[in-house]
Parts: sequence; structure tokens; C-alpha cells
Amino acid sequence: MTRRAVVTGVGVVAPGGTGTKAFWELLTSGRTATRAITLFDATGFRSRIAAECRFDADSALQPAQIARMDRYVQFGVVAAAEALADAELDLDESGSWRTAVSMGSAVGGTTRLETEYVAASDRGRSWAVDHRSVSRDLFRVFSPAPLAGEIADLAGARGVVHTVSTGCTSGLDAVGYGLRLIEEGKADVVITGAAESPISPITVACFDAIRATSTRNDDPAHASRPFDLTRDGFVMGEGAAVLVLEEADHARRRGARIRCEVSGFATRGNAYHMTGLTREGLEMAEAAEQALHHARVDPHDIDYVNAHGSGTKQNDRHETAAIKRALGSHAYATSVSSIKSMVGHSLGAIGAIELAASVLAIENETIPPTANLEIPDPECDLDYVPIHARQARLDHVLSVGSGFGGFQSAVVLTREGSRR
Repeated sequence: MTRRAVVTGVGVVAPGGTGTKAFWELLTSGRTATRAITLFDATGFRSRIAAECRFDADSALQPAQIARMDRYVQFGVVAAAEALADAELDLDESGSWRTAVSMGSAVGGTTRLETEYVAASDRGRSWAVDHRSVSRDLFRVFSPAPLAGEIADLAGARGVVHTVSTGCTSGLDAVGYGLRLIEEGKADVVITGAAESPISPITVACFDAIRATSTRNDDPAHASRPFDLTRDGFVMGEGAAVLVLEEADHARRRGARIRCEVSGFATRGNAYHMTGLTREGLEMAEAAEQALHHARVDPHDIDYVNAHGSGTKQNDRHETAAIKRALGSHAYATSVSSIKSMVGHSLGAIGAIELAASVLAIENETIPPTANLEIPDPECDLDYVPIHARQARLDHVLSVGSGFGGFQSAVVLTREGSRR
């Protein structure tokens, strides 16, 4: 008998507000959370805007947790706590061994590493660093592993615990691997998602160097413009999203509320270029087609595509071509939108945040809009749900992602009872 994975809990820390309620209100209103950077002095940078989280660690965590956790781990733990409470999951001794954690992050502890290096090197002036000037917890940020470890500790999960780091598809991949753990019988519950806090001088400088980010510094609220002819790059974001996945019968036996099913996943590489994309979209299309095959969902049954929609010309055109290739003529009848227009691009976390949005879209029968889409790019000629949210029953949702390194991933979500 095929084991299926359902979503029973959702937790979010995102720009615009902490918690799924604030997150969903932002998305459905079409408001944007992109503003001038406040986390550091961005004077002199090419791009000086980002989508920052209004996050109060002191009210959410204990002092000892704050001391040892980088910002992205704090996000992940708070999102996981909300997801576990939402799922009303209480693990007993036997259940803890059947509970896994699969979390993603692209750049891990970059924020803390940079801060500590600045202190140890006297702002880069000294090659002989002073180890006494750094935190005793510095070792924790050399690897993204503490994200999954802290969440496992929070939940009491003693099954498989791992961290996925595949660039900007990390969130989709972490959830996809969580699905596989349940299908293969290696876990009955998987706490899964991703977290990222990349808004720091070194990360902003990296994207400045390749001119990938928007320079609409005088109008940050309208800077993220996926599929718009006037777009000039993406806007960096931060945040976390965590889903509680359960084997379907396990969830039903305990009377859990089932939000939807994670029905398909696939990932592919393009073997082409570290940052470049082909215009044909072959690799993303292949990932989407294989995810649909895994889900046993016909392309014509897809009601909504939650797009990667970063707001760079090469990505938007690549993705448009991929959707057409994967869905065929049905692509023109399918609603597509990008929530990055509102919450920015949080690198490894965004795939999980987009999946959280997709779960809420199915549940609330509402498609989040693509904010700031005012002048459509003629080469991007699909229905991108501009400006305003749209009411629609959603039985099958496809979420796709693209990452530096050539990673292309896709996840299919299905309303309970809608899958063959």
C-alpha cells in the first residue's frame, strides 16, 4: 500500500509579520514588505533594499537560545514551534523514534560568521585574529546543521535528522526529501521546511557584484517586480517556514486536521552554468513533469503555479518557457503568481515559504497576487494574477524553484481527496 504524506501543521516567520495569520494577510492584501535595509548601514552598496522580518527574539526565545542561535536558526525554531502547535502534535516515547527533521538553508550562519569575523579581525584590519573577541558558540555557525538539530531538540524528534543545502531550492528539496522519508517508511512524522537570514554586508555585496539585485532604492516597496517589463533584479528577503508532514493514516488515527497532501516532488540539474539559465527551460520543465508523474496528476489538472518568479529577466523568461513545456496548452489557462513580489527572495528559505503560501491558498481558495506587475513583459505571456488576489478552488498546486548551481525543483500539493 502506498504511504502518503499530508500537511497537518504550518508555521511561518516572514517579512511583514511573524505567524501564518500575518503572513497570509500580507499576501492576500497585495502589500509588499520590501523596504530600505535597516539591519546594517547599506550606504555605498549598489542595492540598499530588502524584505526584513520584524522579529523580536527576546519575546520568542530564551536568552540562552538567543546567545547560541544565529538569526536564521531563531527563525526556524519559532516557525517550528508554531507548526507543532498547529498540528497539535504530542510525541510519546515510541513516536519520537518515528519522527524526522528535514530542514534547508542555502547560506546558513553567514550573518553570525560575518559579525564574529569583523570583531575578531578589528574590522578586517588585522590578519592575526583575536580568538578571545568571538563568541564561544562560534563553532555552531560553521555548518547549517544546528538548524535541524535545534528543531529536533524542540520537538523531541529522534528519527532521521538532516539539513539540505541546495541553494535557492533548499526549501523545496527539504520538503521533498521529507515526503520521501514518509513514502519509504522511514518516518511517520517529518518536521520540514527551511530558514535563512542572508541580509548582511557580505551577501548583499556578492549579489551587487553580479548585478542580480534591484537598484530601485528610491522606491523599495515597488522594487520586486516579477514578470514586469520594468524589473531590474530581485530583492533579498529573509525568514522561515516549517510544515509538519504526517503519514496520512497516522494523521487520521489521531484525528489531526489535514490541510492538504504533498503528492509529488522532483529535482534536476541543468549542467549548464553556475548562475546562468537557458531560455528554453528544459531542466525546470523536466522537474515539474517528474513531480507531476510522482503525484499521478495530469498537467491539465494543475489549477495554480506558485512561481519562482525572482524578478530577473533570465529567470522569468526561463520559467515561463518551462511552465509552457510542462503544462502544454493548459499553461495559458493556469493561474501563476510570485509571492517574492511581496516578501522578497530569501534564498534557501523561499521554497518552504512558498509552499506554506500554497498550503494556505488551497485551504482558503485564494491565489496570492503578483504585486507590482503593471507592464507585462511580452515574453512572459501567462496569467500571472497581477496586483489583486483571486478567489479560486485549488485542487492541485505546482510550486517550482530555481537555484544557483543549476538546481531546479518542483513540488505538487493536492487538496485532500483530489488525488487518484
